[in-house]
Parts: sequence; C-alpha cells; structure tokens
Amino acid sequence: MNDPAESLAVSAHVPAYAGYFADPFVLRTPTGYIAYGTVPSATPGASPPSDGRQFQMLTSPDLVHWTDAGGALIPLPVRLGTDYWAPEVAYRDGQYWLYYSLGHGDKGHHLRVAVADAATGPFVDTGVNLTPTEAFAIDAHPYRDVDGTWYMFYSHDVLVGPRVGTMLAVDRLATMTSLAGQATTIVRPDADWQIYQLARPMYGRVLDWHTLEGPSVVRHDSRYYCFFSGGSWKNAGYGVSWAESDHPLGPWHRVHDAPRILRTIGHEIIGPGHNSVTVAPNGTDVIAYHAWDADLTARLLHLSPLRWTSGGPRVDGFSGPELSNAVN
Repeated sequence: MNDPAESLAVSAHVPAYAGYFADPFVLRTPTGYIAYGTVPSATPGASPPSDGRQFQMLTSPDLVHWTDAGGALIPLPVRLGTDYWAPEVAYRDGQYWLYYSLGHGDKGHHLRVAVADAATGPFVDTGVNLTPTEAFAIDAHPYRDVDGTWYMFYSHDVLVGPRVGTMLAVDRLATMTSLAGQATTIVRPDADWQIYQLARPMYGRVLDWHTLEGPSVVRHDSRYYCFFSGGSWKNAGYGVSWAESDHPLGPWHRVHDAPRILRTIGHEIIGPGHNSVTVAPNGTDVIAYHAWDADLTARLLHLSPLRWTSGGPRVDGFSGPELSNAVN
C-alpha cells in the first residue's frame, strides 16, 4: 500500500496521531504538511508542548506518518487569557500568520494573530485584538479567494432570532492584522441537532443555546462550501455539515435534508468535529478533524478522504442516504 490516500481510506477510523490534538488545521507546504492543534494545559490527558509554547505542531511528508514538532506560539501574559483555541495558519508575502482565539474558559474570547518567518514558528503575537466589538469570537479561519482577496470566517454570539447562540460570520481581511469591520452573520442555527444546551445561563438570561463553530471554506467547481460543526462537542450528537454559496460573502444556503459530513459512529468515532481540508499528495481532498477516544478523555486527530458528488461533499462511512434522517 504505497498510496497515502489508500492508507487514509483504510485507517479513517483510526487516529492519525496518538496524542491529544483538538481543532486540527493542516497546512500543505512545498516539503510536506504541518498540523496545528489545541492542547489545553488544564485538561486531564492533555500534554502541552514541553517548550512552553501554545498549540502543538506535527509534521508529515504524506499525511500518514506524523512527528511532534513542538509548540507554535510564544504565550502572552496571563491577564490576556489562559485558554488558547483553534489555530489556523495562512501564508502571505514570505510570512506565516497564525490566527487563534484567546480568553478565559468560555468567557470573553476574541481573535488574535501572530506572525513568524517559518511555518513552524516560533509565532509572536502582533498585539492586535481582531474582534474588539464582539462579546465572544472563536475559530478564526483565514481564506484567500481566487482573486487574491482575503476573508476571515469565524464564530460569534448572536442573541436575536428564533434560535440564539454561537453562529458563523465573515468579514474581509483588510490586512493580515485587521478586519474591514463589516462582519456579517452568514449561517444561523436551523435544526435541533445544533443545540448546545437547553436552558443555558448566558448573558444574564436563560436561553436554549445553539452552537455552530469551526468554519472551514473550500472552493470546488466555482462554488464555495463552508463546513462547520454543530451542537455540543461534549455529546455524541456533535457533527459536521456544510453551507453553499456563489461568493465568500454569501448569501450562504444550507441543504436541510442533506446528511452531515461527519457524525458519531458507534464506538469507532465519537463526536467528530472542527475540521479543516487539505490536499493529499495525489491531488485529492482530505478532511482533518478531531474525535474523542473510547474513554472520552482526549480528542484525537483523524483524517479521511473527502469526495465530491452530485449531491455535495461526502466522507465515506459517515454520509449517505442512510443518514439523512439523522440531520434534522
């Protein structure tokens, strides 16, 4: 079995790396791949990088064999936050830009950006809060369109509408360290599987809280697909779906009767979510995501081939007509 894509297909339900590795983002480089992931320091079972930096890095020549590459980000003062979530890296003009969220627990998170001359860092924070007007912003996803325009997709809290909670937004990246200030909510909760918690105390109220998070955008056949996670990452109902658009700014539409991209499969895959998409050495698309181990003590890195069909994107073993009733 010499083709890495074949190895991924066979081992789709087997973690690609044994250590704790949540919110995986995989960057393809001229010499291979670098994965960046969240490894929370206060979580039992997690082992943060020994070099004292935030965000674990892994390197691979083929998406199959992975090696620990240490930590990515030089940490900031504790007063700015203690919880570092969901790193993603973009390359522009000879520099690498790491976008992430920082806060205390599930309170007051905002988006930040760090920069380095190498893809493996060390990344140094630029001192910029990208979302100073947001009460809660996480899961930054920088996206470069075919015309060279950069956009920032992320999740933020919205308290109006029939289903309130954390939703997907987009803004234009005016520079790599500033947003245009024209953020728009693009995908809102529309189904019960996206409920995070009923009667959740939030913002001085008690609300049935929904969560859409982890946006990741791919352009395929001149159309844009925004993959996102929905529901509670603590529950087996957590899964990945998608919305479609003709332009990064929208309007974005979700196919309500379409199956999810990823979902729990017995004890093989538990609570898969927060994905990114990269390209395998043979040119096919691969989706990276985390899923819980059998003991529910760690979120582990998984990779699976992503197929494009007339009915939209699919991951074999997760999506198909037999799962359509599980969506809404």
